[in-house]
Amino acid sequence: METLTAAELLAALGHESRLSIFRLLVEAGPQGVTASAIGESQGMAPATLSFHLAHLSRVGLIQGRKEGRFIRYATDYAAMDELLAFLTRNCCQGSGECLPKTRAADTVAKRRGSLQKTASRQESP
Repeated sequence: METLTAAELLAALGHESRLSIFRLLVEAGPQGVTASAIGESQGMAPATLSFHLAHLSRVGLIQGRKEGRFIRYATDYAAMDELLAFLTRNCCQGSGECLPKTRAADTVAKRRGSLQKTASRQESP
């Protein structure tokens, strides 16, 4: 990932409302959440919500897919994974000693495994 791309992603997340929306979508998993449900949970006016969703979509952190009259938004986990890898690459000169929580998920396979486990837990009753 290029530094400019990372800066754009971080700038998008640098707004309280967008960060809240992104965290909601991360927690929701790959199935995502409809725009109306996001608006209700965040207490945002539709125009404000639309602005923030468009910004997150434009930088590539989330994706929307049309379902009938609704749009369902979900995190682009590949983009999030790349950003996390960029931020933690060669941390502490590659020793990983300074980030114990990150080290527990220091490979793409481990992070994706954690995401799949989380999604499985959310799907089971």
